[in-house]
Amino acid sequence: MGHHMKMHFLSRAIIVLLLALCCAPLARGADQWVTYEGKDGPGKGKHIVFVTGDDEYRSEESMPMLAKILADHHGFTCTVLFAINPKTGEIDPSTPNNIPGLEALDHADLMVMLMRFRDLPKEQFQHILDYANSGKPMIGLRTATHSFQFPRSSEFAKWSWNSSTGGFGRMVLGETWISHYGAHERESTRGIIAPGRENDPIVCGVKNIWAESDVYGIKKLSGDSSPLILGQPLAGMHPTDPPVASKAPVPVAWTKTYTGTEGKAARVFTSTMGQSDDFKNEGVRRLVINACYWAMGMEDKIDPNSNVEIVGTFNPTQIGFNKFKRGVKPADFKQ
Repeated sequence: MGHHMKMHFLSRAIIVLLLALCCAPLARGADQWVTYEGKDGPGKGKHIVFVTGDDEYRSEESMPMLAKILADHHGFTCTVLFAINPKTGEIDPSTPNNIPGLEALDHADLMVMLMRFRDLPKEQFQHILDYANSGKPMIGLRTATHSFQFPRSSEFAKWSWNSSTGGFGRMVLGETWISHYGAHERESTRGIIAPGRENDPIVCGVKNIWAESDVYGIKKLSGDSSPLILGQPLAGMHPTDPPVASKAPVPVAWTKTYTGTEGKAARVFTSTMGQSDDFKNEGVRRLVINACYWAMGMEDKIDPNSNVEIVGTFNPTQIGFNKFKRGVKPADFKQ
């Protein structure tokens, strides 16, 4: 092989290597979340971003299921972001400081959060903060009330669930973590539409709300929060179990507004229901899907008979700390 030929092959090899190096981060990036393109439906052209990362309630399994319903039956394009172990590229809820893809929020029409005790780096958290300040709508589920746990020395300390402000939970969503009001994994929840809200668009077609999760304690809902669903603790883990006589119903879902630095009031829906098994209940699914429409100002498009059936199968892993499925990558949810 002549000298020129060798140089030619060497040059080509270098170009191929450089291209591979340039494209590698892009490939890795897109592999760290999942997007379901919206089919036909009222949501055509709208983009919902789900931000997951909790180490107990299997949000990494329930939110892709919800996203598929919204994409397939309602037309919304949905992106689901996960807590990712940077070494393995696998979904790892016990990694508290890495949720790739949050820049998707910069162009989202709705953010749905189900996180717990995250300590995100500035370049990630800033996207959430900017979104919250933008006046665009937000939905918080279950542990979203205590989404963040930053060190006291952090510039974001006031957004921590345990700060004097009550953090992102109380300031933005309406409440922070207080307590288990119902007995955890022993007392389930019957959802009752709050008096006076029976004709609210969010509860249109919503019936027989029952959640396996227990009712969370509430001290005081912040701002203009208005209870929508009250949770009655039941004396067992079946929808037919009797109410716990000593425990009056407390709010488990409410609406409010949040006005951030841009001065624009954002619509907010928060529910302390939302562990993975809760979504087996049609009432819970319809409530949250209707809330997505309402949050984006599409309440006139809410149909009491719209399709909220699960796409494919949904058999979530048992809830509990450190019980998440190992070896799962975001692409696995595309199957």
